[in-house]
Amino acid sequence: MSRKLRFVIGIAMVVAAIGYLITTAIQSTSEYYLTVNEVHARQNELRGQTVRVAGRVKPGTIRWDPDTLTLAFTMMALPAAESGGAVQPVSTSPPVYYDVISKGQPRPDMLADDRDVIVEGEIGSTNNLDARQVLTKCPSKYIPEKKG
Repeated sequence: MSRKLRFVIGIAMVVAAIGYLITTAIQSTSEYYLTVNEVHARQNELRGQTVRVAGRVKPGTIRWDPDTLTLAFTMMALPAAESGGAVQPVSTSPPVYYDVISKGQPRPDMLADDRDVIVEGEIGSTNNLDARQVLTKCPSKYIPEKKG
């Protein structure tokens, strides 16, 4: 086999390997996160897989144990975006909630009631998420406190 042919085969193999890595990386991250309602609709399909779920912390549900580094809270669906119209859609379906449990991770500083979160973890058997990571959203605008 000539030296030039081996060089071309080697380059082709490197290009094929890079193409394969790019393709698999895009497929595994193409769906950055799902909403609480989307996960609920596809719950049986997604069980046992690592998912990222976007939702909002239900007020009054945050429990933090600093001794065991265990964080638990209930996540609910994000509210519908404001359409600005006079007529708002009426939902007849009951709200969907997921209990989130994170063990061995520090409590996010910005975690609070009614805060938007993205939870990465696995769906458990009873509407719970075993979280590996909890990301919080910072407030999008600063609103100063009113004095007096």
